[in-house]
Amino acid sequence: MSLNYAPVLSSTWWVLPVESYTARRASLPGNMRTIGMIGGLGPESTIDYYRSIIARYRARRPDKGYPHVVINSLDVDKGLAMLDAGRLDELANYLADGLELLVRAGAEIGFIAANTPHLVFDEVQRRSAIPLLSIVRATSDRARALGLKKVGLFGTGFTMRASFYPKELQRAGIALVLPKESEREFIHRKYIGELLNNRFLPETRTEILRIAHRMKAEDGVEALILAGTELPLLLRDFSDTGIEFLDTTVIHVEAIVDALLG
Repeated sequence: MSLNYAPVLSSTWWVLPVESYTARRASLPGNMRTIGMIGGLGPESTIDYYRSIIARYRARRPDKGYPHVVINSLDVDKGLAMLDAGRLDELANYLADGLELLVRAGAEIGFIAANTPHLVFDEVQRRSAIPLLSIVRATSDRARALGLKKVGLFGTGFTMRASFYPKELQRAGIALVLPKESEREFIHRKYIGELLNNRFLPETRTEILRIAHRMKAEDGVEALILAGTELPLLLRDFSDTGIEFLDTTVIHVEAIVDALLG
C-alpha cells in the first residue's frame, strides 16, 4: 500500500503518514468516528481538552478502547497578533486552513478548543467540509438546561467585547452581565500575560473570585461562564466558592464525546 506524506500538526516538524480516507476509516475499531481538534489556543488548555476527552470517553465506554482524535496545534501568538490588529479575515483563513489539514487527516467532526476564535466561527464553519461543534452553543444549551436566567461572563477582552455569547444566550432567554470595565481589563491582562503562559498565580485567582462574588451580590448573576479555556485551570480546584461556574471546557468535551458516540 502506498502512502502519501503530509504534515498534520502544523506547529511541529512531525510528518505523519496519510492514507486514503476509506483505508483509515476501515482500520478503526467498529468504524469509530474521528474527531479533529484545532488546538494550541492556548497550549495548556489543549492538553486539558485531550485528557478530558479521553477520560470522558472511557467513563462512557469503559470496554470500548479509546477515541480517535487528530490534533492540529496552531500558534496562539500568531492568532493574538491577528486579533490585536483586527485582522479577522486572516484569523478565519488561519483556522480554515488548519481545519483543512484535519479533514485531510480523516476528521469527520471538528472543533476549536478555545472561545475567542468563535469571533469567526460562522465563517470557518461555512468554509469547512465537516461539521464543527461550537463551544458557545454547547454552553448556552447547558445554561438553559440548568434553568439559569442571568449569568456573568469571564474571558479574554476579545470574548467579553464580542457579540457571540450575548446573541446565543439571548436566543436561550438568558440575560448576560459583564464585569466592570476595570475588571475586564484586569481579567484580560492576566489571561494574556499569565494564563496563556502557564502561570496560575494565587493572587490572580483571589481577585477573579472577588469579582465573581461582587457580580453575584450586586448584579444578581446565578452563575459565571468561564469563557476562556485557561480559566478552569485556574479555578477548577476551587469550586467550593459559593458561586457556580460553567466550565466551558467540560461542557464542550461532553458535547464532543456525545458526537463521537452518536
